[in-house]
Amino acid sequence: MSEKEPSICEEKNYNQLFRKFYEPVTKFIYYKCGDLQQAEDIVQNVFVKLWKLCATITFSKAKSYIYTASNNSFLNEVAHQKVVLKHQKTVSDHADYESPDFLIEIDEFREKLKTAISALAVKEREVFLLSRVENKTYKEIAEITGLTVKAIERRMSKALKELRALLGKEIKI
Repeated sequence: MSEKEPSICEEKNYNQLFRKFYEPVTKFIYYKCGDLQQAEDIVQNVFVKLWKLCATITFSKAKSYIYTASNNSFLNEVAHQKVVLKHQKTVSDHADYESPDFLIEIDEFREKLKTAISALAVKEREVFLLSRVENKTYKEIAEITGLTVKAIERRMSKALKELRALLGKEIKI
């Protein structure tokens, strides 16, 4: 007779997972980023997502989900920071030649870009950032994600369409 697996949707089971994994996962992320506050924020957000997705994640897969989601969230933040730093460098390189109005427009665009990228679905954002920030080819992205090149092309196409819709057609992505 096999025993039924506990449900994460039951508060006692969820709390058990939180107590067991919060500290080790926070340390895992802290060792990657070196910022305890950032690590705590990432892990807390992952546990919120876990609660929201409790019906779709089995108890036996929860540990894997928590570590993987935390790592992916951290990697998304790193990729986002690279985009921000790249735009800051561009702005600082041209700061002497630009009018204050133009600098304000750049800041507004940077905020719109951050918002637009964060509004993408996780799958599309991952492919977009790997392609545009990490300069990976579709084949390399397919190997990293375990998907086909065709699937990567579809996700990239969807990401670009969504970004164009949010940022305007005059933007070349």
